[in-house]
Amino acid sequence: MPDTRKSIFITGAASGIGKAAATLFASKGWLTGCYDRNEEGLAALATELASDTVFTAPLDVADRGAVIAALDAFGARTGGTLDLLFSNAGIDAKGPFASLEWDTAMAVIDVNFIGGMSLIHAAHPLLKATDNALCLSTCSGSAIFGTANLAVYSATKHAVKGLTEALSVEFAADGIRVADILPGIIDTGMLPPEMKAMLPTEGPWRPLPAAAVAEVAWQAYEGNKLHWYIPEELAEMAVQVTANPEAVRDDRIANPPM
Repeated sequence: MPDTRKSIFITGAASGIGKAAATLFASKGWLTGCYDRNEEGLAALATELASDTVFTAPLDVADRGAVIAALDAFGARTGGTLDLLFSNAGIDAKGPFASLEWDTAMAVIDVNFIGGMSLIHAAHPLLKATDNALCLSTCSGSAIFGTANLAVYSATKHAVKGLTEALSVEFAADGIRVADILPGIIDTGMLPPEMKAMLPTEGPWRPLPAAAVAEVAWQAYEGNKLHWYIPEELAEMAVQVTANPEAVRDDRIANPPM
C-alpha cells in the first residue's frame, strides 16, 4: 500500500541544511527521503534519526539517470505523489575565477544548476499529481550580487533564482508552487573556521545555524512567498542592489573580500 503521509524529497541531506531539514520534517511526521552522494553521512543520518518516517539512498544529482531512478523509486513508495521537492545539493569552489581549474568550475555548474534543474524536471509528474505541492530550491545570498572569489558558485545561484522565477509562472498552471531560499552565511561545513572568525555577530551577514534554514523551508510549504531571504534583512539589500548595482560594485572593489 502507498504511504499516504506528507512527503519530502531532499538532496544534499547528509549534512548542513539538508540534514537539518530532514531532521525537522521527520519530526513533523513527514515521509522523508534523504539523498546525497555522501553515503557515510547518509548512514549516520539514518542512525541518528532512526525513524520509520525516514529513508536514505545515495544520489549524485549530476547523474540524470540516477535522478530519474531515485524519483521513480520515491513515487513507488507514495503512490505517485510528492508534497515537497527540496533541491538543496550544492558545492562551491573558492578562489579567483581566472585561476580556477576548468573541471572544478564545471563540477559546480553540474551539481548546483544542471543537477537541480534535472531534479525539478524529473519530479514534475509527481508534483503535478499532488495537491498544493511545492518545488523548493536552496539558492544563496550571493544571487543578490555576485560574490568575488565565488564567481561560478554565484553564477549558478543566479541561475537557480531565474529558474525559480520562470517556473513559478509555468508550474502554476499545474497547481505546483515554486520558491527558493536565499541564505546569507550559514554555519555548515562549507564555512571555513578562519572565515567564521572574521564574520560579524550582528547584521545580515552574521552566521546562522542550518536549523534556521530548515525552519524557513517549513514556513515555505505553509506560505506563498517566492524568495525567502535568511535573514530577512537581505531582502532590503536585494532592493538596494537592483536600484544601484554600481554602488555595490564600487564598494566591493574598494573593500575586497578577505
